[in-house]
Amino acid sequence: MRRLVYGLAAVALFGATLWVATAFFAQQLARAPDPGPPSAADYSATLLPQVKGVVSWKTLEQVEPVKHGNSIVLEFSKEILGLDAKAVRVQGFILPLDLGDQQHHFLLSAVPPHCPFCLPAGPDAIVEVKAKERIDYSPDPVIIGGKFAVLENDPGGMLYRLTDAEPISSSAR
Repeated sequence: MRRLVYGLAAVALFGATLWVATAFFAQQLARAPDPGPPSAADYSATLLPQVKGVVSWKTLEQVEPVKHGNSIVLEFSKEILGLDAKAVRVQGFILPLDLGDQQHHFLLSAVPPHCPFCLPAGPDAIVEVKAKERIDYSPDPVIIGGKFAVLENDPGGMLYRLTDAEPISSSAR
């Protein structure tokens, strides 16, 4: 009978300890904010070396949706608006839009593609590129230069475009 009482007491003590520990850890988790997944710009910073003279994806992510009346409009930072109609360089990964090894019209992304049917990032981490001449496709990061345009009302949902673009270099991984 003593063994049964001691056994029940041990189970009760173990259960109480487990309950207190669970409550403590649940409280700690509730206090910690969920950081969520990193932004495309933060993730690209781990993949792409910072290059002097190249517009960073951190800069290009500085756009916010703002409610104006009954609609939502995009508000670009002064830094982004200062790039409009200027010659700039952007580093990223080519997402082909044309068939073949050479691309004339493609997307440049802050992160590499993970699926041939999906965009790897949001609109603030993609630049539409229209090249002067066809550019060789590469899965490695590239630096592309051209005339930058901020697209405030693009029907395709693009935020940025490079025209008269040409490759500057391939960047080292």
